[in-house]
Amino acid sequence: MTNPLLDDWETPFRIAPFGRISDADFAPAFELALTKHLDEIEAIAANAAAPSFANTIEAMEGAGEALDKVLSVFFSVAGADSNAERQALQRAFSPKLAAHSSAIYANKALFARIADLWERRDALGLSEEEARVLYLTHRGFVRAGAGLEGAEAERMKEVKSRLAVLGTEFTQNLLKDEADWFMPLAEEDLDGLPEFVVDAARSAGEALEQDGPVVTLSRSLIVPFLQFSPRRDLREKAFRAWAARGENGGETDNRGIAAEVLALREERAKLLGYEDFAHFKLETEMAGTPERVRDLLMQVWAPARTQALRDAEEMAEMLRADGINDALQPWDWRYYAEKRRKALHDLDETELKPYLQLDKMIEAAFTCSSRLFGLVFAPLDVPLYHPDCRAWEVTRDGKHVAVFIGDYFARASKRSGAWCSAMRSQAKRPRVETPVVINVCNFAKPPAGKPALLSYDDARTLFHEFGHALHQMLSDVEFGSVSGTSVARDFVELPSQLYEHWLEVPEVLEEFATHAETGEPMPKALLDKVLAAATFDMGFQTVEYVASALVDLEFHSGAAPADPMAKQAEVLESIGMPAAITMRHATPHFAHVFSGDGYSSGYYSYMWSEVMDADAFAAFEEAGSAFDPATAQKLEAFILSKGGSREAEELYTAFRGRMPGVEALLKGRGLAA
Repeated sequence: MTNPLLDDWETPFRIAPFGRISDADFAPAFELALTKHLDEIEAIAANAAAPSFANTIEAMEGAGEALDKVLSVFFSVAGADSNAERQALQRAFSPKLAAHSSAIYANKALFARIADLWERRDALGLSEEEARVLYLTHRGFVRAGAGLEGAEAERMKEVKSRLAVLGTEFTQNLLKDEADWFMPLAEEDLDGLPEFVVDAARSAGEALEQDGPVVTLSRSLIVPFLQFSPRRDLREKAFRAWAARGENGGETDNRGIAAEVLALREERAKLLGYEDFAHFKLETEMAGTPERVRDLLMQVWAPARTQALRDAEEMAEMLRADGINDALQPWDWRYYAEKRRKALHDLDETELKPYLQLDKMIEAAFTCSSRLFGLVFAPLDVPLYHPDCRAWEVTRDGKHVAVFIGDYFARASKRSGAWCSAMRSQAKRPRVETPVVINVCNFAKPPAGKPALLSYDDARTLFHEFGHALHQMLSDVEFGSVSGTSVARDFVELPSQLYEHWLEVPEVLEEFATHAETGEPMPKALLDKVLAAATFDMGFQTVEYVASALVDLEFHSGAAPADPMAKQAEVLESIGMPAAITMRHATPHFAHVFSGDGYSSGYYSYMWSEVMDADAFAAFEEAGSAFDPATAQKLEAFILSKGGSREAEELYTAFRGRMPGVEALLKGRGLAA
């Protein structure tokens, strides 16, 4: 009997045959695929022919197809639909994958071939993209420790293996804390909550097999509860549970993991000759150095903090007017901000939410991409990993471009947050591959028969992740290693954050923001209020984000802190963190930074990209239309189609003619002086 993960997938567009895959298939397929990949690598390393780009670099690009298939399916289901068996497999796979990677980077014969090509690069007659792939491959080997010998090489292998294990443990602890906690609500506890929050709480209660409504730690439920519940005691209880994820003591406590991760990262950087992990990590990013990152963040911090403190004073007065003789607390902020938004802009979420139907917002994202880039989306009826998932074929001018999968609803088996990943990346060599791209979100699932309604923040998240998906789907490069989102971390958020701007284009909201019950378009007066309130509470949003980014940066600058929580407190005190605002991601649940290396020393990258996205959308405004064809064509030609085939700064400058300053960002956030 064959393993469906390793078969040739004779499915539409070679989508994984989810209907035939069971959890029992993963481990045997993984072991066989690991061995096969190592055999392929060994054959390249042992090739008797002199090194050439084709027999070394291109051959490496083609190796590991079976492993890619297995891991693309496994990590998709492990992140979005976990269970005890998949979590156990993750814990088993992590150190094996780290050892596998180390074995490849430690292959001296292979590195000798790459180094030989690197030395002769100017004489090889390479295309621009081939030269880029050779450069990135050589740099990747050097940064992975391929040049280390003896005890240092062995220690690097141990460090990377341990980091892989710790990242998996951190993620699973967080998922368990989020899945295990809920707060039952009596019927009287629902007083003052809008219908959509009550519906979400009842749905959550049903999903957890409770007798009544509950609040869970899913962002799509807890945030609106904090926004609307007049019960300060319940808000405090819910907020404290949300803030305490990963620091509840016992087996799921992440504080010790964070300390060990930081120490190992510092050791890894020093083995490679760097003064600290931040200098190692940022060397390959657009920012280049910790100093440039710190400078950007502090330029934004000062005006954001000033605005947040001003807002806090007004809300403290509202608190006192409610007869509460206490300081404004973090569990008060969203509640009084919502009241303040209604007072200032005559706008509240309950009035807005019926106009933001999930299906209409998906349609809006698709239609914008059609107007900008000519993409067409047709539903696909194929088995996927969960009944909530849906798929579309993406075409342009009648030709297949990609498959897009959407998995939108929160569930206990799904880790929190939202993300985009490619189950298969675009490439032309050594074989043609069209992308299979997935967006995963955590929106509140409505009761049966009711439409799914989004908050404005949810709708923005949908557009954001779809921007990442466009980066994958419109990729047009030769090699998979530089395809789609395979770019500098502080450039990867540009397409996603840029795409958020189309949600705020009036003609888009006029067409797609229609009432769930009446079908009527959003009234112009409400639309005007939505757009006028676009920068409302931006002091709070910027402060909670920048505080997290600064803590991340300081964690990795200089010696690793023995006590990360003490270091976190020290950093927050040094920047004057407002008392009523907490970090967006406190250390024990800062998955961006501790579940893997992705955003370590790099959480700032959302803001670095925002400097560009504000300026990039201004290019459309200067052209007179958010759908200007010439500007859209340039955006695709110089950014969306190019992946990492050229340096990020070079690509942005080709699109815009220059690099931007921080002014457009401050203006866009309503924080300009």
